[in-house]
Amino acid sequence: MTVDVRLPAAAPRSATSPLVRLRGLGRPVVLAAAAFLTLGPVVWTAWVALAPSGEGFGLSAFRDVFAQVDMVLLVWNSVLVTGLIAVGQMVTAAMAGYVFARIEFRGRELLFAVVLGTMMVPLQVTIVPVFMLIRGMGLADTLMALILPAIPTAFGTFLMRQFFLGLPGDLADAASIDGASPFRTFASVYAPLALPGMAIVGVLAFNYHWNEFFRPLILTVSEENFTLPLGLVSLQGNLGTGSMSTVLAGVVLSMLPALAVFVFGQRSLREGLTAGINK
Repeated sequence: MTVDVRLPAAAPRSATSPLVRLRGLGRPVVLAAAAFLTLGPVVWTAWVALAPSGEGFGLSAFRDVFAQVDMVLLVWNSVLVTGLIAVGQMVTAAMAGYVFARIEFRGRELLFAVVLGTMMVPLQVTIVPVFMLIRGMGLADTLMALILPAIPTAFGTFLMRQFFLGLPGDLADAASIDGASPFRTFASVYAPLALPGMAIVGVLAFNYHWNEFFRPLILTVSEENFTLPLGLVSLQGNLGTGSMSTVLAGVVLSMLPALAVFVFGQRSLREGLTAGINK
């Protein structure tokens, strides 16, 4: 005869216990704190720009921005420089990433490690050699001085390599059987599939170089070649005596294009990042 001895089951913890409620509140609190730290400075900047005298909202600070600097020229220079850099990085990163992912050659891994190693070198270390090269090419104090050195991107190459490694390798084999060259395989087969990854590179490049200040400060001298962040510095006046509301109004205007690119490109950015991770 067997004796069935069963221990009493532990009573389930109530879903409404204080510990469960505390855990449930933890995530919203953390997200709210992160949102406050991120959006707080932006909201304060817009508030001061719209209410320069503390007597209600107004647009006088924004009118002062257009009166003190040539916003049309600054925006055009920034759009031209940033747009060409973004497109150039998308193309070169896609081609380099495809080569490192799908083309077999001697020293490939070593060369890729060297490319990644350049990410560890600060911009301040390379700015002087870059300036010397630009001056030797006769491009000093031009917009091309800002565009050409920024087109090669180690991070974009790494990102696109990982993206191409996630795509099926059988596509290249099938294209090779049909007689397609490596470049034809890239252009006709893999490049269309890599558009989400290229969109990531383009959006990140645009947002980074739109706000770039250090390189334009070193590589340009003439005001007609200033980009928007560099041109807005003149709103501070001599020794920082400019109106704070006018300066912040210029900052708000400079944020709008980057914000628009992020809003319209966030779907491609999200899909590209998700595809790269899942694969």
